Amino acid sequence: MSASESMSLADDAHRQVSASNAVHGVPLIPVSLYVHIPWCVSKCPYCDFNSHALREPVDQGTYIDALLRDLDHEIARRPLPEIGSIFIGGGTPSLFKGVAIGRLLEGLMQRLHLARDAEITLEANPGAAEAAHFSDYRAAGVNRLSIGVQSLDDAKLRALGRIHSASEAVGAFCLARDAGFDNINLDMMYGLPAQTTADIVADLRALLALQPEHVSWYELTLEPNTRFHHRPPPLPDEDQLVEMMEQGQAILAARGYRQYEISAYARDDRLCRHNLNYWRFGDYLGIGAGAHGKLTMPHYRVQRRSKQRQPAAYLSSVAQGALSSERSVGDDELPVEFMLNALRLSAGVPTDLFAQRTGLGPDALSSALLQARGRGLMADDPNRLEATPRGRRYLNDLLALFEPEAEQTG
Repeated sequence: MSASESMSLADDAHRQVSASNAVHGVPLIPVSLYVHIPWCVSKCPYCDFNSHALREPVDQGTYIDALLRDLDHEIARRPLPEIGSIFIGGGTPSLFKGVAIGRLLEGLMQRLHLARDAEITLEANPGAAEAAHFSDYRAAGVNRLSIGVQSLDDAKLRALGRIHSASEAVGAFCLARDAGFDNINLDMMYGLPAQTTADIVADLRALLALQPEHVSWYELTLEPNTRFHHRPPPLPDEDQLVEMMEQGQAILAARGYRQYEISAYARDDRLCRHNLNYWRFGDYLGIGAGAHGKLTMPHYRVQRRSKQRQPAAYLSSVAQGALSSERSVGDDELPVEFMLNALRLSAGVPTDLFAQRTGLGPDALSSALLQARGRGLMADDPNRLEATPRGRRYLNDLLALFEPEAEQTG
């Protein structure tokens, strides 16, 4: 089936979905799709994502078949609106060949109504073998790449356990441009082992010389169940981290990159639409080993579900839905879940978005808002839910105000 035929069938399905939603009272909340490919060449010592080192070749076709069966279970749950974005993450999705990603996207288009300007992102490592697939990904329909550079200092890359070099990272970016990608995100971390402020300034300037549309710039954290957590390397102290953050943010701003979220910077308004949907408490389907999803059912009943984490368990159970867990989010949990996402955004969100996404009235927030504004943690603007600079600095304290009363009184 051709892409145009798939889109035509999806258009018909979307018209039926819109009518069905109107009848069944499904809230009109944006929906995106997350696809997880869990394999990596090796597991990085700081990584706490659901990723698994390759021990033998992966049958890519079998996994794509499983993803599409997984999606069939998801779309049977309720009528879906137009899908505005797809994010293929991992793991290392760029280990999969272009033909496999193409078959995946074709299968998705046959099952979903995809917006004509949908953002379709694929995460990639900068290794030469993966970069060779970039042209095939672009031809398959991927229109945004997110490349995990992490540093352009070879010594720091070795300390992080990365298997690419700085020159390979630059080469991968150039190959992506040559392949036709005009929307590229580059990931970079700071606060690396034995890193100085001068190191991060040089690192960031070298990254921005490539002129990516988007930069994800974030602090290395020692997460539980990682090798770095069990054997911590020497890291910069708190004062050094603050200095790194302030100097880095100044460099990004001077180069025209606007910070719109805690660790997200974009120029020319090339914000990541997929992540914006998360932060605005939109819905998303999650397919693949270890994927998570959130879907709002009739009467604003929010359901969260996750899939089997181990690839073998996922593949063997996908015919039954591959579920690891499923739960409904209680009304008392919705305020903190909403704020946990919305307050990451530099400009916050309109106040009425809370009711649109949760179905709850303003009383659900009023007490916590009064306290937060009284402490200078949130802007004193009745039309916006926005953290102040102080609130962003003490975000955990701010979010604690929105926890269910039972947890506050403990």
